[in-house]
Amino acid sequence: MLYGIAAATAALLLTAALTALLRSLALRLGAAGGPGLLSAPTRPRPSGPPVPSGRERRVPLLGGIAVAGATALVGCAGDWTGAAPLGPETGRLLVAALVVALAGLAADLLPVPPVLRLTAVAGAAVLAVPYDALGVPGGVLAAGWIVLVTHAFRSLDQSDGVLGTVGVVTAFALSGCAAAEVMDGLAALLSVLAAALTGFLMHAWPPARIAAGRCGSQFAGFVLASAVVLVHAERPAGPGFGAAFALTAVVSADAVLVLVSRRRAGRPVLRSAPDHLVHRLRRAGLTRQGVMVVMGLAAFAGALVGLSIDLGWLGARAALWVAGAVLLVGAAGALRPGPRPRRPGVRPRSRPHAIPAPGGPATGAAHRPGNLLRPPADVANGAVKVP
Repeated sequence: MLYGIAAATAALLLTAALTALLRSLALRLGAAGGPGLLSAPTRPRPSGPPVPSGRERRVPLLGGIAVAGATALVGCAGDWTGAAPLGPETGRLLVAALVVALAGLAADLLPVPPVLRLTAVAGAAVLAVPYDALGVPGGVLAAGWIVLVTHAFRSLDQSDGVLGTVGVVTAFALSGCAAAEVMDGLAALLSVLAAALTGFLMHAWPPARIAAGRCGSQFAGFVLASAVVLVHAERPAGPGFGAAFALTAVVSADAVLVLVSRRRAGRPVLRSAPDHLVHRLRRAGLTRQGVMVVMGLAAFAGALVGLSIDLGWLGARAALWVAGAVLLVGAAGALRPGPRPRRPGVRPRSRPHAIPAPGGPATGAAHRPGNLLRPPADVANGAVKVP
C-alpha cells in the first residue's frame, strides 16, 4: 500500500515536471526546426467555415514522452527494487509499449508512412499477447484487437484533455480488475500509468498547453488494450468479452462511428478527417471542457460496468447496455455521415463577397470580427450607388 502511494505520487510529479520541460523544449525547437514538434492548427474547409475541434491552436506534441518515460521509470524502479515485481508478462507488455511509443514519436517528428506505424504496433502486440492462455488462433485475434484499440486511442488526443481523462478512468478501473485477479505487477503498472496521465492532464486541461501526440496516445492505448487481454485471458468467454468491451466502450463507439459514417459518405476509411466523436460534440455546441466531461463520464460508465462484471457484481449481460449505446452512436453516424468527398478536378463554389452598405462596416477579406472598419469614402458619401 505504501509503495503504491509513493509510486503514484512519484509518477504524477515526475510526469508534470517532464511535461513542463518538454513543452519549453518543443516551443524552442519547433520555432527553429520546423512544425514537426507542433500540432497543426485547424484549417478552414474550402466550402465553408472552419470546423470546430478541440484544438484550434498550435501546441507542442512531446507530452507523450513524459507519460511513457515516467511510467517506465517508476515501473522499472519497483521491479528492480523488488517492491513491486512486474513479472514476465507485464515486463514484456512494458517493453512492447515502449516500442510503440518510439514508433509514435518518430511519426510525430518525421513523415513516417502509416504502414510502418501499423507494422510496429502489430509486432508489439504479437509480443505482448499471452499465447499459453489463449492459444495461437486466440492470440492472433487478441493481437488484432490490440492494434485496433491502440489506433482508436489516437483520436482521443484531438481534443484537449480527453485522452488524459479517458485514460485515467480506464487505467484505474483496469487496476482494480488486475488486483481482483491477483496480478499485482500489472495492477501496479496500471496505477502508475493512471498517475502519469494525471500529471500530464495538469498541462493538457483545456486550453491545453501540450498534447500527447502519437507517442503518448499509442503508448496509453497499447498498455490499456494489452492489460485488458492479460486480465481476461483466463476468464470465461462471456464475462471476459463483456468486461473487455465495456472497459473500452468509448474508443469502440468512436471506431464504429467513424467506420459507418465514412462508408456512408463514400470517404476512405483510413484517411484522417474531422468526423470523430470529439469533433461531432464540438460541432454540436459543446466547449472543450464540455467535450472532456462528456467523454470522461462515458468512459466512467463503461469502466464501472466492466469492473462490476469482473468483480461478479453484474452478469455478462450488463455489457449489452453498453453495446446498445455504441450501436446508437453508430446509427447517428449513419444518419449524419458528413460531407461527401469532392470529385477530382471540381473546385468548390466560392461565396460572393458582400457589398458594403452605405454607412455600414466593410465586409471583405480585410474585415475581421471585432474590427470596426469604415467603408470607403466614395461609398459612404453616395458617390457610388449600391444596386
